[in-house]
Amino acid sequence: MEPNSGQETVMKTKQDYGDDPLAVRETDTYQDEYIEGFVDKWDSLIDWDSRAEGEGQFFVDILRGRGKQTVLDVATGTGFHSCRLMEEGFDVTSVDGSAEMLMKAFQNAGKRGQVLKTCQADWRWLNKDIKGKFDAIICLGNSFTHIHDEMDRRKALAEFYAALKHDGILILDQRNYDLLLSEDSASKPKHKYYYCGKDIVAEPEYIDEGLARFRYSFPDGSTYNLNMFPLRRRYVQKLLKEAGFEKIRTYGDFQSDFDENDPDFFIHVAEKRDEG
Repeated sequence: MEPNSGQETVMKTKQDYGDDPLAVRETDTYQDEYIEGFVDKWDSLIDWDSRAEGEGQFFVDILRGRGKQTVLDVATGTGFHSCRLMEEGFDVTSVDGSAEMLMKAFQNAGKRGQVLKTCQADWRWLNKDIKGKFDAIICLGNSFTHIHDEMDRRKALAEFYAALKHDGILILDQRNYDLLLSEDSASKPKHKYYYCGKDIVAEPEYIDEGLARFRYSFPDGSTYNLNMFPLRRRYVQKLLKEAGFEKIRTYGDFQSDFDENDPDFFIHVAEKRDEG
């Protein structure tokens, strides 16, 4: 289904963080951050071809290796992973909290001869809008860090858990915020895999234990921001266990063996494995 079919969507054209952008630390902030101009440039930021080359078959191999077929992409964005997995034969349902992102994803899929099954939903109430159980949920692109409140994080993970079949898996990624929060001022993302666009700069503008404010600068001189929560790796692993996931394996930039100070991103693969 096409997002917001038959409904008029009002596009925001300017980000507004008020008088003190560093004080904006609410989960609902994401709804106003992905404005039309930013969404239009998002694909140039990630560069689909370069990202596909960097990821290789990582997610496909994890899903196929565990015999998973139905996938709920809860952070669809402009559709990269939904389209990629559909091309590989997976049955994908695409969710995002941003109507602008979902519309862009639907358009991107159409250009590739695909039709996305889309739904706009807030993770905290995911199962109100999503019906049925899935073999796997993917939450990629550093999206989980849009949640600023711990109770909201726990609520979202509980909703993910409930939407999975008894032997389902959750694949969730995050930036290496431990590295960014370290005192080593030379610790900067290498952007080898995730944000591959040419002549585009994605860098932290400000960071403390409760906020990571990133600035995205584009060749045309435009800049945008995202206010996110700097999740530490061990904290996320703890949350996943407390949500009920029994086995959690973490990769660093798609590698099972890594120095914790090296990867740009961590990818957590969490297995439900309850008695169902």
